[in-house]
Amino acid sequence: MNRIARYSLLAIAVSTLAAAAVYYFGQPHTVEPPPSEMPSAVPTADAPARLLALTLRDLKGKPQPLLQWKGKVLVANFWATWCPPCKEEILEFSIIHSKYTANGVQFVGISIDTPEKVAVFQEQVRVSYPLLISDLDTLDLASDLGNRAKALPFTVILRRDGTLHEVKLGKFATPALEKAIESALKQGRSSS
Repeated sequence: MNRIARYSLLAIAVSTLAAAAVYYFGQPHTVEPPPSEMPSAVPTADAPARLLALTLRDLKGKPQPLLQWKGKVLVANFWATWCPPCKEEILEFSIIHSKYTANGVQFVGISIDTPEKVAVFQEQVRVSYPLLISDLDTLDLASDLGNRAKALPFTVILRRDGTLHEVKLGKFATPALEKAIESALKQGRSSS
C-alpha cells in the first residue's frame, strides 16, 4: 500500500471516530450508577411537604396541585421522554397504577421535558395516571428527596399522611414497587 492510500485510510478512520464521538457525546444519557456507587439517599426533613406543595401543569395546561392526592399513597415518578429506562418503567407503572388505584394509590409522572414531547409520548403509550410538566428546577427538589445525582428515573413514595415511605433512584422493578406500595398501605392503615 502506498503512502497516499495509508494517509487516506488514516484520515477516514480518524473522521469516523470523531463523528461517532460527536454523536455519542451529543446525546443525553441516563445515569444509573451501580448500587454500591449510588450517593446516599438522605432526604431533607421538609422535602416531602415541598413535593406535596408543588403545583404543576398537566398536558392541557391546567394547574394540578399534588396536594389533591394527600390521603392516598402517592407514587411520584421523575422522568423524561429521552430516558429509555423511564419509558420502560412507565409501561409497568401504568399497569400497577390500574391495579392499586381502588386501594387508595395514586401515581403521578413528573416530566423534566417539554409538553409537546410528553403529549406525543402519552398518545403512543396511553399512561393510566396524570403526567405533569416540570423543569430542571424540580430536580433540586428531587435532590432534597435523596436523588443527589439528579439522575432519572427517580421515584418517591409518600404514605397517606404525606410522610416519606421510600425513594428509588433508577428503574423500580415491579415486585419491589408492589412490595413498597403494600407496605405503605399497611402503615397508612395502622396509623389511622
